[in-house]
Amino acid sequence: MKKRITNILLVLLCSIAGALGAEPKFLPPSFNGWQLSPGSVKTGSDPAVIDAADFGVLKEYGFTDFETAAYTRNGRKMDVKAARFENLSGAYGAFSFYAHPQMQPEKIGDGAVSNNSRILFYRGNILLDVSLERVTAMSAADLRALADMLPRPGGRNSAPPSVKQNLPEQSLVANTERYIMGPVALGRVGAAIPANLIDFSKGPDIMLAQYRTSTGEAGMTLVEYPTPQIATERLRAWQSANLPGGPFYFRRSGPLLAAVNGNIPQSEAESLLASVNYDADVTMTQQRPKPREDRYGFIVALISLCVIVLGLAVLIGLAFGGFRLVARKIFPNRGFDHKEEVEIISLNLRGPTLKG
Repeated sequence: MKKRITNILLVLLCSIAGALGAEPKFLPPSFNGWQLSPGSVKTGSDPAVIDAADFGVLKEYGFTDFETAAYTRNGRKMDVKAARFENLSGAYGAFSFYAHPQMQPEKIGDGAVSNNSRILFYRGNILLDVSLERVTAMSAADLRALADMLPRPGGRNSAPPSVKQNLPEQSLVANTERYIMGPVALGRVGAAIPANLIDFSKGPDIMLAQYRTSTGEAGMTLVEYPTPQIATERLRAWQSANLPGGPFYFRRSGPLLAAVNGNIPQSEAESLLASVNYDADVTMTQQRPKPREDRYGFIVALISLCVIVLGLAVLIGLAFGGFRLVARKIFPNRGFDHKEEVEIISLNLRGPTLKG
């Protein structure tokens, strides 16, 4: 009988756990009146569950785990898919991979785009893909509230990729920036420079983008290498390669290596490349304030020094005199005293006295 009751309790507990679902790790239980639907949370660490076609790309961006959940408010529903990465650069790279030029920019999180009822944005190291049943005037505010409740990475994991700052903004086609961290993503976006010429063993940071020109669109490949020497060696390899999709125009600035190709006149290509300039971060030594002149303190210190020197002289004199007195008593006639008269040798330097 006891065994039967135990089995019934286990079944009930399993049923309750299945109804409640898994607890979210980084998605909030509620925000702006939206409540988490019971049993809707799913978690895992397999990127193929999020994207079966491009799970290799997610791995390159440092994918760690995911959560999916459904939220409801006043009979409306919101589906959320969230992928977490090792750092902000990985989340930004995945965001740039999935964003398309047809999407509209939004002010949500650290970057966002939307396409009707689908909103894609990232906050820190978390990328979210949100689907709404109906978009309202408060939808953006709701998602900003969701973004603010997400945990953020600290330290170096919160820094964006530095190569992004060097991408020219003039004539840039919106939502065409692609941050690349591996050869799989590079091949999927159809980059003009192949992976063997970029050489991922050198640790490059890569940005791709499209630009409007007077004759069409042109592509830019911007790569930041660890040192200028590596960039120089890669530039020679790029220039000697027979690349399709030309003509190509190249420029190196420090560790930055840029290539422009496509429907672009040479003058416009040179103008675009001239905008790529590497600025080294130089830390200025902080100038220390001059010490204040303390004349009173100087006089006090000088007087103190004189007193100390005089005191030491008196002590040394007393010690020397006391030593001689003790030595005279213990070792008489040993040279510590002079009882005999001491002869003084004198020289008569006067000349002879002349008489009469």
